[in-house]
Amino acid sequence: MSEPVAPAPSPEPINLSALLTEALAKSSVCWIDGGDGARAAWFVTLDGAVLVVTGPGEQNLPALGEEARILLRSKDSGGRLLEVRARVRELDPQEPGWADAGAALAAERLNATDDLLARWAASGTIYQLRPFALPLQSPGEYAAGSGSEVIEPGRGTTDGWRPFHVRGRAQARRNRRTSAN
Repeated sequence: MSEPVAPAPSPEPINLSALLTEALAKSSVCWIDGGDGARAAWFVTLDGAVLVVTGPGEQNLPALGEEARILLRSKDSGGRLLEVRARVRELDPQEPGWADAGAALAAERLNATDDLLARWAASGTIYQLRPFALPLQSPGEYAAGSGSEVIEPGRGTTDGWRPFHVRGRAQARRNRRTSAN
């Protein structure tokens, strides 16, 4: 008689809230993909939500739809930590939660000016991204590819023609100096 095979042990349950909190604490920027490619953005967290601001004088983010993906990377190694889906909500400056969100963002804003909140209310947009569901990628469950993308050169790139330099280029002047001996 053969012995019954014991069932495989089930994996330990994951505390998603703790995992997300830890990943957010270890990231200095997040990559937000609203459907037209991921863009880096500085962020703050407030009540379990990720807050980002965009507008004139701020980071350039496209308008976000109802849902986005957030990719968190380690600020030490740059490696992937977590990728989650998030519900996106644009905060209106007239609603009560906007002041708290603005204050949290202003406290972390480098080189902040005195008119920061007024400028954000007039011409900026504060987005609240609230993660939900299971992570798309998490420790031990990363996608096979690196996730890197080829960046096309911008219009300001110099391919062939080199700009004029007074007295020629440095390479042409090397080893031409005569010693005064």
